[in-house]
Amino acid sequence: MNEPTTPVPAHSRRRVLAVALAAAAQATFATAALAGCADSTTGTVSTSGAVDTGEAEGTRPPGTSFGSPVVANGNQALERLMAGNARFVAAQDQDLDEGIARRVAVSKGQHPFATILGCVDSRVPIELVFDQGLGDLVVVRSAGGALDQSVTGSIEFGIAELHTPLLVVLGHQRCGALDATMKALDAEQRTSHTKGLDYLVDTLAPAVRQVVGKPGDRLTNAVQANVALTLTKLRQSSVIGPMEKSGKLKLAAAYYELDTGRVVLL
Repeated sequence: MNEPTTPVPAHSRRRVLAVALAAAAQATFATAALAGCADSTTGTVSTSGAVDTGEAEGTRPPGTSFGSPVVANGNQALERLMAGNARFVAAQDQDLDEGIARRVAVSKGQHPFATILGCVDSRVPIELVFDQGLGDLVVVRSAGGALDQSVTGSIEFGIAELHTPLLVVLGHQRCGALDATMKALDAEQRTSHTKGLDYLVDTLAPAVRQVVGKPGDRLTNAVQANVALTLTKLRQSSVIGPMEKSGKLKLAAAYYELDTGRVVLL
């Protein structure tokens, strides 16, 4: 009579992929080492320990991800992002490009398909929210998505140097930075004696003031107003504005719901 077996906990798709890639990589290393020992004169096998991804540096088209279709423009990039978020909401994450083979591939060069400005909030991990892997996104984060020279420059780098055809400004539900700004303005005082926090209040204050007296949740209104104001400021950039007008860049406003995990386009 067979002994009862203990149920094995189910592993996530990511864990399964990571284990599989690790095993595959180890097999590749072993094969390369043996082949290199057998014939070191052919030049067909590397004995350096690197995984052969079958892709020469710089040959991957912009917008291409490991096992994903090429993203040709901003509309396609946005569709891909929203499809990823739908998987995230449904807890049906795809096999993400985060294993050894992908890590080695992107170490040689990167071709992300979108730049995203989001908040530093720990509950809004951008790559996970959109179900994307290594090398897929340029992510810039600041409290409340506040703009300064460094943040704007980082966004411009993603667009001009890495050629992402999409820029998304992502606000989120119950944003602590906007909430702190509202409270500071209501009390007619700064949040503290810290210059950095005071700068955030000054930067985010226009959005809070813009929604005074409007119906609906005040904080939600302020977050969404801040996204719109941020996009307006970014369009004034000598890099971003002309690229949008030429059709090479798409700008999008979005709002992340903490309660549902859903991203809503504004």
